[in-house]
Amino acid sequence: MTWTWFHRLASPPYLYRTAGRLTPWFAWPAALLIVAGLIGGLWLAPPDFQQGDAYRIIYVHAPSAWLSLMMYGVMGIAGGIGLIWRMKAAHAVAASAAPIGASFALVTLVTGSLWGKPMWGTYWAWDPRLTSELFLFLLYLGYMGLRAAFEDLQRADRASAVLAVVGLVDVPIVHYSVVWWNSLHQGALVFTGRRAMPPSMLIPLMVMFLGFTLYSVAVLCMRLRAEVLNRERTARWVREEVAA
Repeated sequence: MTWTWFHRLASPPYLYRTAGRLTPWFAWPAALLIVAGLIGGLWLAPPDFQQGDAYRIIYVHAPSAWLSLMMYGVMGIAGGIGLIWRMKAAHAVAASAAPIGASFALVTLVTGSLWGKPMWGTYWAWDPRLTSELFLFLLYLGYMGLRAAFEDLQRADRASAVLAVVGLVDVPIVHYSVVWWNSLHQGALVFTGRRAMPPSMLIPLMVMFLGFTLYSVAVLCMRLRAEVLNRERTARWVREEVAA
């Protein structure tokens, strides 16, 4: 049953229609959760006793950082599936995930710099977490640039998939950098005993994490539909879909 579902997703028409049906189921809850999370985090949550109101950037920064890692994981795993099983649909997923992940990585770097100025006295420090996140952003750019460098779609898929798979090594480095090395970056504050965030701060943050995740999946579905149409534009089913 699992393999049947897996192979059905390899069909471009099935993948296109499935992504279209799923999009609103992710998009509308994402919008509601993000609005609720912003209200809870920016207005209802109390100021931090050390950082004051400056900590509120975490409600955008932390979910963006999580999505920059998650989307690279999606891209790398999809690229690996495309290489091993030669599934064009998997390469389409990887190509669709790359701009989304790159956008979240950029937001992470920008919001982190804005937080770093009042906390560290500088917008940028060559901290392990910041440096590894910057490298992740460059991997996204390299993936998209490598795809654009080939006119032949199959060669672009294979070359970019290899880069995506190799780059997966940076994902655990970003995540565990504050544990493995002496880092300026703030450590984990969620579910960490006496340092855990109070519910008034934690609940809006969890809502934002869920909202951002659902939003990223909705955007992935929309970009995937566009990618599939571009790849299959000469196919008969595309003409029938457009005519319908």
